[in-house]
Amino acid sequence: MRRAHSDAEVREFFQYVVVPRGSTWIAEAAGETVGMMVLDGDELSQLYLDPAWRGRGIGDRFVALAKERSPQGLWLRTFQVNAPAQRFYARHGFTEAERTDGSGNEEREPDIRYVWRPA
Repeated sequence: MRRAHSDAEVREFFQYVVVPRGSTWIAEAAGETVGMMVLDGDELSQLYLDPAWRGRGIGDRFVALAKERSPQGLWLRTFQVNAPAQRFYARHGFTEAERTDGSGNEEREPDIRYVWRPA
């Protein structure tokens, strides 16, 4: 995947754009941040986990919280090359709604729009 920004630019974007715009949750362990989730209305805008902490249920808890906070439904985007994310979201009941060629994102990376609707 092509990186569109430096680490410093990404940190600044999160600090001044992403976090203020949405509701943010942080997962911590032993005083370290190991994950974060941002909801922006019905968009699950960001969900990140430290790779060493994947598979420990943190992502599952974040998604459960997102569904609780947005009981009418959610949507998100993930890159087509991110097969683990696709499996994760499918396991949590998200379904593919659209595939793009990436022309609408800064990375120019093909992505998938997923939606979750309650049963």
